[in-house]
Amino acid sequence: MPFQNVSIAGLAHIDAPHTLTSKEINERLQPTLERLGIRADVLGDIAGIHARRLWDQGTQASDAATMAGQKALEDAGITADKVGLLVNTSVSRDYLEPSTASIVSGNLGIGEDCVTFDIANACLAFINGMDVAARMLERGDIDYALIVDGETSNLVYEKTLERMMSPDITAQQLRDEVAALTTGSGAAAMVLARSELVPDAPRYKGGVTRAANQWNKLCVGNLDRMVTDTRLLLIEGIKLATKTFEATRIALGWAVEEIDQFVIHQVSQPHTNAFIKAFGIDPKKVMTIFGEHGNIGPASVPIVLSKLRQLGKLKKGDRVALMGIGSGLNCTMAEVVW
Repeated sequence: MPFQNVSIAGLAHIDAPHTLTSKEINERLQPTLERLGIRADVLGDIAGIHARRLWDQGTQASDAATMAGQKALEDAGITADKVGLLVNTSVSRDYLEPSTASIVSGNLGIGEDCVTFDIANACLAFINGMDVAARMLERGDIDYALIVDGETSNLVYEKTLERMMSPDITAQQLRDEVAALTTGSGAAAMVLARSELVPDAPRYKGGVTRAANQWNKLCVGNLDRMVTDTRLLLIEGIKLATKTFEATRIALGWAVEEIDQFVIHQVSQPHTNAFIKAFGIDPKKVMTIFGEHGNIGPASVPIVLSKLRQLGKLKKGDRVALMGIGSGLNCTMAEVVW
């Protein structure tokens, strides 16, 4: 669905404060790696992830999402009572119930007439949240929507390293869980608004989604464990992304050379290289943060967009492609005109 009346009124990100390097992880796993005869630096040399961020112990997903949400509201110049929809898109969550969105809403003091709920769709959820909010804005149901995401990987690191340091772990079991050690922590938030309320703000044009849900077991995770077939996930993910790109090219009139920035979901070096090669993208148009921040799940796309703005790399009229893919498999590609 193409949107005519949806703009980005506010945008913010927060980097988690503590750095955990791949060197530190490899040192902790050295006895296991030596026993299994593994000499390759899978995290650094192969995945291209040299560090990732962690929160202070005890930080909940809602805490991180609240901090980012407050910052985005301030960036938009609006108060919490203006928000008609709050959507939380975190893979991380405080509880199965209540929704993390309701906790963030309470933290921010958002009004009783605001609709609040979580959207869960692995690493694609933030863009899904943008799409849901945009449809309500386009219809005129609300004036402002707040999409938030707070990812905390502290627990999965603690439990995964504990399992990997076990004297009876096999090489296959280690390979199955190594992707969990590429995850990172961080938070992002975005305020979307009806364009007439913020006439000079970047426009959200909408996007296209495609699915290949027959591949729903390639990455299976919960809060303390993630098992991934990284090879097949990359192969089938690129196949799905190619179909999505072709549909988006037709729907939004995309030509690779006419897009000014490509904001690609940050997974790893092989994933990024595969995207660039598949679509003939100029690598200079792809800002990467996975090397020092890891895979921050659905927060990675808005974090990169926010960092691009912070660094002054977005100018008026730039066409920005948002390209997300999530285990399941689901893929969305969308466009923002700055």
